[in-house]
Amino acid sequence: MQIDIIEHEPPYRIGYIVGSLSRDSINRRLAEALVALAPAEMQLEEISYGDLPLYNRDFDADYPQVARDFKAAVEAMDAVLFVTPEYNRSIPGALKNAIDWGSRPWGQNVWANKPTAMIGASAGQIGTAVGQQSLRATLAFLDVRQMTSPEAYIHFTEGLVGDDGAVTVESTREFLRTFMQEFLDFTARVLTVVPRH
Repeated sequence: MQIDIIEHEPPYRIGYIVGSLSRDSINRRLAEALVALAPAEMQLEEISYGDLPLYNRDFDADYPQVARDFKAAVEAMDAVLFVTPEYNRSIPGALKNAIDWGSRPWGQNVWANKPTAMIGASAGQIGTAVGQQSLRATLAFLDVRQMTSPEAYIHFTEGLVGDDGAVTVESTREFLRTFMQEFLDFTARVLTVVPRH
């Protein structure tokens, strides 16, 4: 079987997935800040998943349109950024459900070889470290290309991100800017060496 290697050049389409479905999620505010701080070579678009039903394999024979649309949205992106809270030392159930939908039916995994990065905000001091480890384990099984450094666990305090999406603390703003630049560089490297059909 011949594989056509497609040259990928910026701007890159980056899908971002917010792990919380809450309208007032601090991770949604963090995502908005990241969009503003991203290099010009990245075009960020949110991938929504709130309308997905709970996955079970009975759907595999006749995938619902909402799941087809979700998979198509992921597939259309050059890379995916997960911006997620930590729930009970793991990831939110709705996010895991979306990941499961994207991986099925068997042999039709849209996550495979996709460049990804993850970041999360929490009101707690340890951020989302344990939740991200849980997410990494799932993505590793799905053959996802994961940026492993820098790790990004954001202690979200009142006023950290203003109503206009601007990060008010200079050191945090520069860290997030660097994080997005590193994700751009990582995406470019992966798309150079990993063939995409």
